[in-house]
Amino acid sequence: MRVGAKLALAAAMLALSASAFAAKKVDLDYHVRFLPQSDQAEVRLTLADGAALRSLDFDLGSTGDYSDFKADGQWQAAPAGAGGQRGVWRPASGKASLSYRVRLNHSIKKGSYDSRSTANWALLRGETLVPPAHLDQQDGIELVARLDFELPAGWKSIETAWPRIGKHRFRIDNPSRLFDRPAGWMLAGTLGSRRTRLGETDVSVVSPLGQGMRRMDVLTLLTFVWPQVQAVFPRQPSKLLIVGAADPMWRGSLAGRDSLFLHSRLPLVSESGASPLLRELVQSLARINDSQRSDWISEGLAQYYAIELLRRAGGISDERYQVLEKRLARDGHKVTSLRGEQVDSATVAKAVLLLQELDREIRLKTRNKRSLDDVLQAAMRLESVSTAEFIQLSESVLGKPTSAWSRHWARACGEWMC
Repeated sequence: MRVGAKLALAAAMLALSASAFAAKKVDLDYHVRFLPQSDQAEVRLTLADGAALRSLDFDLGSTGDYSDFKADGQWQAAPAGAGGQRGVWRPASGKASLSYRVRLNHSIKKGSYDSRSTANWALLRGETLVPPAHLDQQDGIELVARLDFELPAGWKSIETAWPRIGKHRFRIDNPSRLFDRPAGWMLAGTLGSRRTRLGETDVSVVSPLGQGMRRMDVLTLLTFVWPQVQAVFPRQPSKLLIVGAADPMWRGSLAGRDSLFLHSRLPLVSESGASPLLRELVQSLARINDSQRSDWISEGLAQYYAIELLRRAGGISDERYQVLEKRLARDGHKVTSLRGEQVDSATVAKAVLLLQELDREIRLKTRNKRSLDDVLQAAMRLESVSTAEFIQLSESVLGKPTSAWSRHWARACGEWMC
């Protein structure tokens, strides 16, 4: 489907969604009770009217993280297949609940976690609490979702990226999803925090006490680049949550919905000029979904703007920028094709160089009236972006491509040029 058609389809779907105001609203409450003694949480979903839903078909994965299911109505566990285990809940009429336990500790390699529960805190992604599900509901129904937490004795607070409507209670409202479920990074326990307001966004930097998180440094860097963020990204969230912890949490960074995780020992800006914090911020704000083996687009744009935001704010000198470009050229010189199921650091380096060249070409051709920012913003409006569609977007901003630019695409993109 061509880009213009996809944009028209997105507009039509948006118009159709306006009819949702007439839908019957049914409460869906999530209750989460942390169980640090077993590294688990107990989750309960409660529907005010179970008859509103025909079924919820859950993808339970293949790792056995979910157990002890109890349901009002019918619960049917399907045998594990190639795609993992599934479970189907058909709620009873009237008020109906489904409860289960979920394991919170998730090791991505020995001794390194991207989700962890301890005696004093728990750090996780909301997607862990409620597995993805296919929703089959009655016509004319709109679910109104809320999330509340029950904390163990001694735990002081809970932080999520969702709007707070009570001490430990949040509203979940994601217009892009029919089935609203918890998402984004969450942190509960005995916490330290720093907060500020940048533009229209309430920013919180939160970590467990004693984890070495440089909360004020994070806020300072964000404050420094935020005017550039506002210039590039047409939408900023009303709330942004940054969480962090030290070992044995994974020594990396990862974006979530209006949130991101940053290991407390990572440099905010590395010697190479890259910033894990800004890279994941871009991922969270842009929300670009790659398609057709085109992960280089979102990863390349994230790294490009992590550098560019800092440079535009005055944090990278021209000399340092030239050193950075040489490093990128060295790291990516063996890459012959950007497309693939997964991208590595060399592919990202090559992608950043390509995007830098594209930005220069657009600025030259349009006499600085347009830039790569226009391509990014067009990509953000699409539900997903393939390599061919990204090229089309670029050429629509650039106008008629020059022969030099066409040669650059062919040289950089190799066999997948289309």
